[in-house]
Amino acid sequence: MSDAAERRALAEELARYNTRVAQPDDPPLFTRAPKPAMVPLHWKAADIERLLSRIGANLKLESGGQRRTLRLTNPGLPYGTTTTLWCSIQYILPGEIATAHRHTATALRFIMTGDGAHTTVDGERYAMRKGDLVLTPSLAWHDHEHRGDEPMIWLDVLDISLVRALDATMFEPGTSELQTTAPVAERSMLEYGSGLMRPLGRRGSFPAAPVPVYSWTRALEVLERAASLDPDPYHDTAFEYRDPVTGGHALSTIGTVLQRLRPGMRGQMHRNTGTSVFYVVRGHGRIEIESQAFDWGPGDFVAIPSWHAHAIGNASTADDAILFHVNDRPALEKLGLFHESFD
Repeated sequence: MSDAAERRALAEELARYNTRVAQPDDPPLFTRAPKPAMVPLHWKAADIERLLSRIGANLKLESGGQRRTLRLTNPGLPYGTTTTLWCSIQYILPGEIATAHRHTATALRFIMTGDGAHTTVDGERYAMRKGDLVLTPSLAWHDHEHRGDEPMIWLDVLDISLVRALDATMFEPGTSELQTTAPVAERSMLEYGSGLMRPLGRRGSFPAAPVPVYSWTRALEVLERAASLDPDPYHDTAFEYRDPVTGGHALSTIGTVLQRLRPGMRGQMHRNTGTSVFYVVRGHGRIEIESQAFDWGPGDFVAIPSWHAHAIGNASTADDAILFHVNDRPALEKLGLFHESFD
């Protein structure tokens, strides 16, 4: 800046009126490419399992929305797992109730282990089984009850970081531990669950989540039936969970993907704006993120920052690998900010 001295001389007076001008030592407002504070990170299943045992033995599940969760944090951020997403692992014991509440943050659960729990979303009660994806749209009432014999563990993902950045955080506790359930069980699933058809003559508003629970059995069948298709050079076989009414993303701000890597598959490098978190359902492989490489196995998590070139591959020559991952692509697309590049 040729007028650097003049700018510095003005700074004190401008500040008294809550104004300022650009200063020579200001960090750049615009950069040629995104420069996120978030860093790539790998959480290993053995560490997570040990820490979950500790919080399961020592922490209580209490009313008012306080859950027993292990948060996946990123050292580059003040809170959260990515710039927009908040991932944590919930541990619920037999007989426990995660009490009813709702909030503006959109949420999902991906069931990691266990059986016997039910969730109720806006009055509709559904069983939660290993591998199921459970949706909780913004301001949907939800509670969970575990009637099984062993602890259940699932991944919670919320767009809390995005909601907080927009000053749109709201939370409301329920008036009772569990909601009153609707007289017709799983009504939304009966109406829209085929993904191919919907009720004739239906008018007015549609449910925020026409399919609150995407079953593992059906999702896995999609991947297996697609085995005869040519592999995508970057993702191999990857399918996104979709809203059967609109055909769009299953959630308005969080993308959800199930991916299969064939034995020996090596994906090519690519990058995109937005962040993502991978959970390894089964298999072993490696993901390269810029100059780093992480060798992953079942139960591991990996987080990828925005605009970081990455490539994923299956380390086995005999067995496939399956990963579930979440991203913030739906939010970026709505804002016109999603961009990708294939190196």
